[in-house]
Amino acid sequence: METFLAVARHGSIRRAAAQLHITEAAASAAVAHIEKQLGAKLIAKSGRGITLTEAGRVYAEYCRSILGLMKEAQAAVRRAETGRLRIGVVATAGEYVLLRLLASFRDRYPEIEVGLSIHPRDLLFIELQHHETDLVIAGRPPRDTGLVVRARRPSRLVVVGSPGRCQDPRTATWLLRGQGSGTLETTLALLDRLQIRPPTLTLGTHGAVLAAAREGLGVTLIHSDAIETDVAEGQLEVLPVEGTPLDRPWHAVTTRTPTPAARLFLAHIVDCGQVGAHAFHVCPGTAENR
Repeated sequence: METFLAVARHGSIRRAAAQLHITEAAASAAVAHIEKQLGAKLIAKSGRGITLTEAGRVYAEYCRSILGLMKEAQAAVRRAETGRLRIGVVATAGEYVLLRLLASFRDRYPEIEVGLSIHPRDLLFIELQHHETDLVIAGRPPRDTGLVVRARRPSRLVVVGSPGRCQDPRTATWLLRGQGSGTLETTLALLDRLQIRPPTLTLGTHGAVLAAAREGLGVTLIHSDAIETDVAEGQLEVLPVEGTPLDRPWHAVTTRTPTPAARLFLAHIVDCGQVGAHAFHVCPGTAENR
């Protein structure tokens, strides 16, 4: 299954074999063996590479979930204090929210092996559904995913720009993140509510958007956590825009069955005695997001 997923990810037997440090013949044989077992064609030639058939796409989704569950099961039977924790986080929360929490958690539980993945929100929740990540810190998960919001931390979205160089937000260039970003979706919804069609510049990453705003290239909607220092130092200013600030809390999200290490981390981030003002708040009933 790991070989098949590598082939699917790279669209190439050769590149998959190189990543897995096996021969091309071995990679090709593994895929052929699966096809024979299933009685279905999973890959097809496409130019110089390969592409997944519809059956291949379906099987790849199952492979991700099965392999993710296997790794989750291995972590679940280990003692929580010596287990493994895989955290997924969006860039803004990773830089301005998670690191403080993670530092105190590592001091408290030094034997827990921590892995961190930083991706757009949509990709993180897909990873969580496939059990490839144990816990995600991001915006609210989509409905009907079966994921559980365990805790929240208040945060607001504000519009910022460079002091003295800001145009009217109704006509200024708006700096946008890439596809899959929850902030991108919220920005576009805000522009629709304001009934404006200003010029936009897509820069992709959180860091690039923030740097561009400092340089006066435009204005952007951003979490207040990310701009506290810039505002204090006079590099950015919060602009009065109708409909803002927007309440957009951070969510700590797991599957229905969080691993022991994930439960320890959740208990840590809601412990004011350990993390002070940066603490999350337990969601009443921790009801599933439906």
